[in-house]
Amino acid sequence: MSEGASFTRGRPPLGDRLVEAALQVAGAVSVFTTAGILMVLGKETFAFFSEVSFAQFFFDTQWTPLFADKHFGIWPLLCGTMLTSLIAVVVGLPFGLLSAIYLSEFASPRFRQVAKPALELLAGVPTVVFGYFALVIITPALQVFMPELSGFNALSAGLVMGLMIVPLISSLSEDALWAVPRGLREGAWALGAGKVETILNVVLPGARSGLFAAFTLAVSRAIGETMIVAIAAGQQPRLTFDPRSPVETMTAYIVQISMGDVPVDTLEYRTIFAVGASLFVLTFGLNLIGRRFVPRAQRSR
Repeated sequence: MSEGASFTRGRPPLGDRLVEAALQVAGAVSVFTTAGILMVLGKETFAFFSEVSFAQFFFDTQWTPLFADKHFGIWPLLCGTMLTSLIAVVVGLPFGLLSAIYLSEFASPRFRQVAKPALELLAGVPTVVFGYFALVIITPALQVFMPELSGFNALSAGLVMGLMIVPLISSLSEDALWAVPRGLREGAWALGAGKVETILNVVLPGARSGLFAAFTLAVSRAIGETMIVAIAAGQQPRLTFDPRSPVETMTAYIVQISMGDVPVDTLEYRTIFAVGASLFVLTFGLNLIGRRFVPRAQRSR
């Protein structure tokens, strides 16, 4: 038996074993951290629902846990979250996808090298900056055309949230478009298809799974956004679909309670865990939907 063969069947080198151990530790830390978060969230949520019934939480249309007349209906917070997220998606998805198509299919390599890092740099702007941009720039600009627009409103917060998720959608969508084999494009061109026809009928369907994953991640990012809605949307939980009115989202309420004015281990304090659990279920459901649709789109390619 040769010396090389005996070496390959022996123990792996020390460096490989150290890397493997480090990866195992990193994986275990992430798993245990997630488990710890779920344990704390579940414990406090259970304590909340031991005092508040599910009927109060799911069927009441008012959210006033800090008032003398307490109501614990989650719908005003959920409505505010959905309203701002919907505005963000309506703004962010088209602009993100169109910018990805341009960078992938039309832009020159030199322009792409400059534009893509600049676009991704926008993703590094702190969200608190976006929040004050919505409050002091976007809202006054909108009030010129809509005098009835409140100083705190869902519209300006949603518009800026849409601007915030554009780099995320653009970057992930461009990667998905680049992953489509060039041979498919060349085959469409050989059959007489133009540039736009090739994009619509070949490239976009071929990148369907990656695009859907990018959209799902962007929607989850918009739903979980905190500082923009806390600063620009207001902190008035209302069951309204009027984007001109101030609203409060689930994340903004968590920020409000976490400021330290509410004593720990009280019912009012435990509301943040009930809201956090609702937010977790919402985003987890979106991710499950994304995981179900992506393999289906991959099989259809």
